[in-house]
Amino acid sequence: MTPAARVQTSIELLDAIAEAARHQGAPADRILADWFRANRFAGSKDRRAIRELVYAAIRACGPLPESGRAAMLRLAETDPAIRPLFDGSQYGPAPIQPGEVVAEGGVAPAWVVERLVSAGIDDVEAKVLLDRAPLDLRVNTLKAERASLVLPVDAEPTQAPNGLRIAAGTQVEPWPAYREGLVEIQDTGSQLACLAVGAQPGETIVDLCAGGGGKTLALVAAMDNLGVLIACDTERARLSKLGPRAERAGATNVDTRLLDPGREMEALGEFEGRADAVLVDAPCSGTGTWRRNPEARWRLTPDMLDRLIETQALILDNAVRLLRPGGRLIYVVCSLLDGEGPDQFDALLARHPQLSSQPLALPAGRERAKGIRLTPHHDSTDGFFIARAGLAC
Repeated sequence: MTPAARVQTSIELLDAIAEAARHQGAPADRILADWFRANRFAGSKDRRAIRELVYAAIRACGPLPESGRAAMLRLAETDPAIRPLFDGSQYGPAPIQPGEVVAEGGVAPAWVVERLVSAGIDDVEAKVLLDRAPLDLRVNTLKAERASLVLPVDAEPTQAPNGLRIAAGTQVEPWPAYREGLVEIQDTGSQLACLAVGAQPGETIVDLCAGGGGKTLALVAAMDNLGVLIACDTERARLSKLGPRAERAGATNVDTRLLDPGREMEALGEFEGRADAVLVDAPCSGTGTWRRNPEARWRLTPDMLDRLIETQALILDNAVRLLRPGGRLIYVVCSLLDGEGPDQFDALLARHPQLSSQPLALPAGRERAKGIRLTPHHDSTDGFFIARAGLAC
């Protein structure tokens, strides 16, 4: 493909991504993967170039762009190599016309920026949310130790006790160390959230929003496969990924539970009042993960945020029911918005006076109200709010 053809293809893909964002359709990475699968004529260099163009254009736009062409024109204003490629060639984009619509730049839609500012995220912090994320690994202590693990690439220790950082874009899945379960891909911030649980061998722990099980496996390793870990989720497809991952990691004390939304306690009744710890890694806006999913900025709406905050509160109330006297609840969101973080945690404590906030001592992050906040700029992790509460004996 010519450079101009790559730009035109990227414009068409951006149209599809923007349309999907408007209607909560497929994410950008899936749209790209489907296009690459259906268009085998695009070689590896073409695919790499197109992917980089698409994501650079997404990051260059704050609000949802009117079109893929408008998004690419925004990128052309910051990358002088792109503008000449609007050359009208056979497979390239049409020449730029005077007065064409150019997408708006910025970090995010204005209403989201306002909420970030009110949460203490200044312009410097906000801009880093659109950088490319590093690639972090967690050494699985059921099978290996960080100090003695040998990998095929250079790796630097992170703030997490078992964390390693390697070059972004490294293909980890083919490594023997990955296939044999010695390492898992997991952001350092996510690893620190697991550290906040303080999981101990022999405990009963509930991971109430387990998803694909990344945090579940970290907790199992901390428990040394002793005790019981109940991994729960309301989506069968996500939870089904945990079984093969647990087998690869050598995790043997995981019990999975598929929950019916609105009737979650029906599947967890036997654990009511019995859990030593409950981890609530709640569904959220994902503002802390924009480096990985920059088009998520285009999907979030005020109504959606309100629904997420309501869902978080319901999940937290269920978590309280599962705690034994003296047990602990750990609340985690990959969001930098106060409504999902400090305000949500304060509301939990107000609804349940039998809970009290517990201090956290993590190797990264800064205090935010009664919890700890991690940010890409300050901590070189995804953005997280992490807080812990204990139930009175």
